[in-house]
Amino acid sequence: MSKSQKAIIEKIHLALDEIRPFLNSDGGDISFVSIENNKHVKVQLHGACVGCSVNQMTLKSGVEMTIKKYLPEIETVTSIEPQ
Repeated sequence: MSKSQKAIIEKIHLALDEIRPFLNSDGGDISFVSIENNKHVKVQLHGACVGCSVNQMTLKSGVEMTIKKYLPEIETVTSIEPQ
């Protein structure tokens, strides 16, 4: 992993730490899964967020917006299903 990719992942974690209290207050959580081509982030929602009817809205308007605040070059943020 390159130094620049480590810096990108650190910023993703900062963004997730910023949004995590909002998810926690509703009984949910989020974790970083991977990044592809330094532009496409994959996360996993946990707890109440998994079955929530507004989780895609949360993902786009909350999580993606917060990550893009730290890293404007990110193009997409998608969620993978829990195993």
